Amino acid sequence: MNQQHYTALVVEENNGQFERSLQQRSLTELLAEPLTDELLIRVSYSSLNYKDALSSTGNKGVTRHYPHVPGIDAVGVVEQSSNGNFSAGDTVIVTGFDLGMDTDGGFAQYIRVPAAWALPLPAGLDQKQAMILGTAGLTAGLCVNHICNQLKPQSGPIVVSGASGGVGSLAVAMLAKLGYSVVAISGKDADFLHQLGAQDVISREEFNENNSRPLLKARFAGAVDTVGGTILANIIKSLKPWGVATLCGNAASPDLPLTVFPFILRGITVTGIDSQDCPLEERTQVWNKLANEWRPEQLLALYKEITLEQLEQNIQGILQGQLTGRTLINLNR
Repeated sequence: MNQQHYTALVVEENNGQFERSLQQRSLTELLAEPLTDELLIRVSYSSLNYKDALSSTGNKGVTRHYPHVPGIDAVGVVEQSSNGNFSAGDTVIVTGFDLGMDTDGGFAQYIRVPAAWALPLPAGLDQKQAMILGTAGLTAGLCVNHICNQLKPQSGPIVVSGASGGVGSLAVAMLAKLGYSVVAISGKDADFLHQLGAQDVISREEFNENNSRPLLKARFAGAVDTVGGTILANIIKSLKPWGVATLCGNAASPDLPLTVFPFILRGITVTGIDSQDCPLEERTQVWNKLANEWRPEQLLALYKEITLEQLEQNIQGILQGQLTGRTLINLNR
């Protein structure tokens, strides 16, 4: 890359078909309009999330306008700033908001974003570690934060669905580090989940069976659910009295086939987790915990690193449910 051009993965729509290609884009064009309370960031790393794969394949529920650069995560160095809180040379994280949705995202060597979307890289994390965490880590951290505020380790086991994915694997590792007994629900490698700290691994099929009973045996004190649908319904039915469930995904289904009985007979609390538009104060608090006391000891075992050229096969892999842990994109290679 020279000073005037940078590489980006661009998704284009042609007659209802969506095509992805690596393209050289003009830095001069990116800066055609003066920065207005914005940052120009040279991206070091991004990460691959399920939402990125949807955006990359033309899902209009994620991205309405094409051509587009996906990537809801980015970490890098400020090149130019028109905001007094940031200066050239600052290292910052950008996750969520509209990044990678209808604002060109982190699958590019440069991004231009509102300064309000950026956070200084917390002490205790380097850039690679920040993107191993990324939106998945922030989402898992918000779930863990809510559970820690409501339940103690002695309250009973915490069940995590979709435990082999990005959010699920990080939630398993964080909860285990904090002393909770963790039960993982997954259809993948049980050894991987035991290494992260899960004390038990349950087959996804066991919790994906429709059960007309309004309540099931009370087994769990709390839950982190990343999949929705029948699995979530069965988790809620299986929570102990005064149990707590955090909901952050719908990879299986957005539907919830459930009666009111878990709520009125067991006092179950369900909390939705929105990391995309999480308020700055809570976002900063959770990132600081992720950088320090919550940071999984196995963090560097949770990822594989790829280049922009290798994104294509990994986009297909995440859509087909074949990936585990986190996939890190190195924009410097």
